[in-house]
Amino acid sequence: MAWTIARRDLSARFKGLRLLLVCLFLGVGAIAAIGTLTGSIESELGSRGREILGGDIELRIWQRDLSADELAALARLGKVSRGYRMQAIASQGDATAPVALKAVDAGWPLYGKLELVDGRKVGAPPPGTVWIAKGTAARLGAAKGTRIDLGGVPVTIGGIITDDPEQMSEGFALGDVAIAPLDLPARAGLTAPGAMYRSAVRVRFADSLRDPEPVVDALKARFGDGAFDARTRKAASPSTERFVSRMGEFLVLVGLAALVIAGIGIGGGVSSYLEARRTSIATLKVLGATSGDIARIYLLQVGAAALAGSLAGLAAGVLVTPMLASALRSLLPVDTGFTVSPAALATAAAYGLLVALIFAAPPLVRARGYPAMALMRAGVMPLRSDRKALALPVGLGLAAIVVLALANAAQPLVTLGFLGGSAAMLGLLALIGTGIRRLAARLPRPRAPMLRAGLANLHRPGAQTGALVTALGFGLSAFVLIAAVQTSLDANIRRTVPDRAPDFFVLDVPKDKAADFRKAVTQTVPGAKLNLVPNLRGRILAYGPKGHMTKVSSLGKDLPDGAWALKGERGLTYSVNVPQGSTVTSGQWWPAIHRGEPLVSLDEKLAEAIGVRLGDYITVNVLGVEKTARIAALRRIDWDTLGFNYVLVFSPNALADAPHNLAATIEVPPGTATTGLLPKLVRAFPSSSVIETGSLLRDARALLDQMSAAILAAASVAVLSGLAVLLGAIAAARASRTYDTVILRVLGASRRQLLVLQMAEYGLIAAVLAVVALAAGSVMAWAVIVKLFEFTWLPDWPRILAVLGAGLVLILGFALAGSLPLLRAKPARALREL
Repeated sequence: MAWTIARRDLSARFKGLRLLLVCLFLGVGAIAAIGTLTGSIESELGSRGREILGGDIELRIWQRDLSADELAALARLGKVSRGYRMQAIASQGDATAPVALKAVDAGWPLYGKLELVDGRKVGAPPPGTVWIAKGTAARLGAAKGTRIDLGGVPVTIGGIITDDPEQMSEGFALGDVAIAPLDLPARAGLTAPGAMYRSAVRVRFADSLRDPEPVVDALKARFGDGAFDARTRKAASPSTERFVSRMGEFLVLVGLAALVIAGIGIGGGVSSYLEARRTSIATLKVLGATSGDIARIYLLQVGAAALAGSLAGLAAGVLVTPMLASALRSLLPVDTGFTVSPAALATAAAYGLLVALIFAAPPLVRARGYPAMALMRAGVMPLRSDRKALALPVGLGLAAIVVLALANAAQPLVTLGFLGGSAAMLGLLALIGTGIRRLAARLPRPRAPMLRAGLANLHRPGAQTGALVTALGFGLSAFVLIAAVQTSLDANIRRTVPDRAPDFFVLDVPKDKAADFRKAVTQTVPGAKLNLVPNLRGRILAYGPKGHMTKVSSLGKDLPDGAWALKGERGLTYSVNVPQGSTVTSGQWWPAIHRGEPLVSLDEKLAEAIGVRLGDYITVNVLGVEKTARIAALRRIDWDTLGFNYVLVFSPNALADAPHNLAATIEVPPGTATTGLLPKLVRAFPSSSVIETGSLLRDARALLDQMSAAILAAASVAVLSGLAVLLGAIAAARASRTYDTVILRVLGASRRQLLVLQMAEYGLIAAVLAVVALAAGSVMAWAVIVKLFEFTWLPDWPRILAVLGAGLVLILGFALAGSLPLLRAKPARALREL
């Protein structure tokens, strides 16, 4: 019976419930698209692990080859492929290009093939030949068959790379990849003692079904945890997987926030829908319908609309995924075809239906629990909610959302913080709405009649002030958030980085040729500022009080928060003086001539993260040799200098005896030409890598601009949801506003006066919320810039205020547009229907 009545009363076009459909369509579609894309990427990473890694396992180590015993142990597992990874310079005449040189043996690749522009699928290049990337070819003005110098060694370009299956597993590099035979680095002097290179050895198991994780554990148990870094096909690109997981979770939370905001619009839309059916509900009750019948009838209608909106959102999410995948094709291994992830779609649908339940429950409970005559009088006697009846649907819905969010969370604490922050924001806006109503009731009555009527509309029975405050608050806060984040990012990119970055970075300057290098720079560019520092690599093995040191290997994957320096090998240096960009915050620096026990200075943030203090000890592995030093000073590092910032700086007697080269930064006086410096350094020091920062800064700007655009796109969903809430509030108030408007029209009010009345009401709310939104949006933007991106807080307040003003104009425009139908109401017809 309930379904029969619900079906007959429900419009095939869902008239009256379209706002609910739109809200769910936006929120569910966003979550479905994000979940489907994330699932597609993770599936590709899992299925293509061997190709991405280039083997079943890979061992990497800095500045040395694997020992004969280590190679013999790997050979017993299957086919072995050796290789090197390093920075180098490719040149043709005066044209140069930094490259990420990958030297490989004849057995490379163990899985997959390298694809060239001409369609060939190849392996290792023949002797005297190199495969290079399109960007390198364009920068050198070279093509297939061109002779170039790579690290000072003449080679021939054998082909241009179009697809390298191992690209994601290689990590960050200062330049495009160039693939050369295994012997080229030695011929170029790029693997000489002290040179900065990595050995990379991969294994293809004889038994393809063998689990790689126990193999790696056995190798580490035999040769030591600090002997090498190891990866398996199950985690071929950990950084990519971590990025995809975290970004996916972040975007899901953004989508959920938009859905929660839209939920307020859902509540307003359902309220408006039930208000329009007030007499129908009263009639059913007079004819004997129980409260349970009313609840079932309209719950079925709302549920049908919610299901339709959710299904439309799921379809849109699936359809838009190929476009998102195509945009990311060059960066991530995503399938550009249609991908269906049942788990992601089920999660998105569950979020949508739960939000619909939570926000539709209050108006349904109000309509269900009131007697028939009270429903007839609802125009002058607002319906009250039964809070006890609301506890079950709202409580269960909220609990289900929390459980669902935590079940899919990679960072449960972050997710809980987000959910708590959303609840706090909703609570704050609810309090502000209540405060505005009470304040409006107590303020003196203005003499201007339209202003007096507008003020009265804020606190009269049935006023939608709470919903309007929520809509305007979220919308305006989103505008401020977008403007503050974008202006701060722009200020960090355009002002801080270019002014403080060196013009050149140089790696692998031979230690015995430091004087010649300095002379070449100063003769070519007089007045250039040169900074040469020793450059080594090492791994932290242990830290803490002497005799009770904590071994890093005993921590497993449970590293302390902020202890990123404990992962793998890190840059090390030694210095007589405090390095540029560092400030000693505690302890004392060692004297110029120090012959006592080795000392080390540590980044104060790392010291706090791992719980060490002055007088404790640090043990590092450098080229297979363990070095222990006492912590003598802690430093605060200014990472914005873009110079050489080392977490660990040792006294000279700790590391000076280890084979190493130097690294350099070159700062050129403003306006000085540098055209001759790069070719001269490349010819004089072919084994060194000279890198201009201009291209790096352009790449950094492009990356951060993309980040800013992503934030804009994500926040735009919240803005759209806020506008949907505003429309919902206007729709919910339309019936009572029609009554008010008709009475005022009968009493002689003009349309201009009615518009002034609407402007007075919405303008008063917007004026109060503009201040709240400025504060809330700025706080959220500060958290994004400072805590998430770890940049400096540099907002452009005039632009932010301009954007806030534009947001006010836009929102007031929507409010007035939503009120125009009220002005077209025919008094005679409206009075007959009241």
